[in-house]
Amino acid sequence: MTKKVTKVVFPVAGLGTRFLPATKAVPKEMLPIVDKPLMQYAVEESIAAGIDTMIFITGRSKNSIMDHYDKAYEMEKELEARNKTALLEELRSIIPPQLKCVFIRQSEALGLGHAVYCALPAVGDEPFAVILPDDLIYDGERGCMKQMVDLYEQTQSSILGVERVAPKDTDKYGIVRIGESKGKYAAIEHIVEKPKPDVAPSNLAVVGRYILTPAIFDKIKNTGRGAGGEIQLTDAIADLMKEEQVLAFEFDGIRYDSGTKLGFLVAQVEYGLRHPELRDAFKVYLKEYVGKL
Repeated sequence: MTKKVTKVVFPVAGLGTRFLPATKAVPKEMLPIVDKPLMQYAVEESIAAGIDTMIFITGRSKNSIMDHYDKAYEMEKELEARNKTALLEELRSIIPPQLKCVFIRQSEALGLGHAVYCALPAVGDEPFAVILPDDLIYDGERGCMKQMVDLYEQTQSSILGVERVAPKDTDKYGIVRIGESKGKYAAIEHIVEKPKPDVAPSNLAVVGRYILTPAIFDKIKNTGRGAGGEIQLTDAIADLMKEEQVLAFEFDGIRYDSGTKLGFLVAQVEYGLRHPELRDAFKVYLKEYVGKL
């Protein structure tokens, strides 16, 4: 029987120290790219993939994420009274009727593997997606997760979203070596967390998109602390590969590493240039500004 992916896990308990002081009171996932927080882009990507259950693994300082995915009665009433229909519809569209939100607090920041394991009670015995909102991926056609869900329905295998990175940057990512390519995907033969460039098996990096079978939970449970003293999801996936096929998928789309200040700024500019209300005026401004450099 073909299983469908209907749940996604968002590990969002991190402190966001790269963006201090902005993230002292505001979660990094709630920082906006133009007029929407990073978290909302990730949820919208999930909805476009047919996923209806959003599982947020949060920390103590992440209450604003919960607030964002709660009904705003007072604001809706005010917009309705002012006859601001378009804004009201946009506000309500954040939480479509089919959306189910589950919030689980991660008591300790013990790594991505531990954050995913915290989702076990909500996921159960089902395949599930994992999205890291820091990795903002633009694809005007289907969306990255929709591409991966389609592939999962064909293969029923765990899938890691991957892209080529500069060889000097391999120590920032999980890196895979793959077997014979079947177009956009291939079976992973080896995976290692943040290898130095001189020992990296390739420059094919795992980015913030995963589809995993429920067997991963047993592997995480038995995974000791790895790189950085954390429970690494990469190590659990390496164990999973001993029993199941795991695929690397080179998705269509542009990834913005919005967990870095430069990546965040690049995303602001490029999303601004796509924004239907702002793009024309913004383009004029950028041309004028570049002319002054």
